Amino acid sequence: MLSEALLKDWLHRDLPTLDKLLIAIASFDKPCSVADLRVRTHAAGLRLPTKMNISAILGRSKGTAIRVPAGWELTGAGRIHLTNLGVSSLSPAAMQVATDIRAHLAKITNESTRLFVEESIKCYEAGLYRSAIVMSWIAAVDVLYRDVAANHLAKFNVEASRVNARWKDAVNEDGLARMGEADFLDRIAAIGIIGKNAKNELVQALNLRNGCGHPNSLKVGPNMVARHIETLLLNVFERFPY
Repeated sequence: MLSEALLKDWLHRDLPTLDKLLIAIASFDKPCSVADLRVRTHAAGLRLPTKMNISAILGRSKGTAIRVPAGWELTGAGRIHLTNLGVSSLSPAAMQVATDIRAHLAKITNESTRLFVEESIKCYEAGLYRSAIVMSWIAAVDVLYRDVAANHLAKFNVEASRVNARWKDAVNEDGLARMGEADFLDRIAAIGIIGKNAKNELVQALNLRNGCGHPNSLKVGPNMVARHIETLLLNVFERFPY
């Protein structure tokens, strides 16, 4: 939820009316009515014209805001749009963490991987914490699969068969995906692709991803997400040129 001080700051910038309305919606922690928006913007020093059709403007927002029975609310696309404008409900400390993490992006050599990680960071900045955790983990596992398939496939299959005699040799990345991700981490640690301590960190990241990938009561915050993404940046994305 955007603070009152930040709301006042952003509403008095030279921005399109739609953006100001989206910013006002971001100051609520639940869906809001048009009347709520008028009261909130007026309290922040911006008087909206009486004849302004707020619902019509938001209805043309291209999916950045939607109307639900309780009122108007931002979508994920709306939060990301505001983040791209520089609007964020994160604390200054959390925003600094995001800035620090972004500094690592230049070290990722593969463009598609870099774009995927950047999207994860945008989710973090937009407060979409579960999405950021899940997306960054999927990208990390994909990088590890590519490295094993390209450079260590025979050695991996030997180790996998040693542990499980029923293992059918993988011939590509899809074959590797037949193995559970926790077991996969054990196998690549055993053949020296990652170290024991790195594996332990990745197991924690996997557990967090599993907790975020299914409906449950787990609560996650910006610091948890920042640690998760940084762990993957340092131990996967920057280490493997994929």
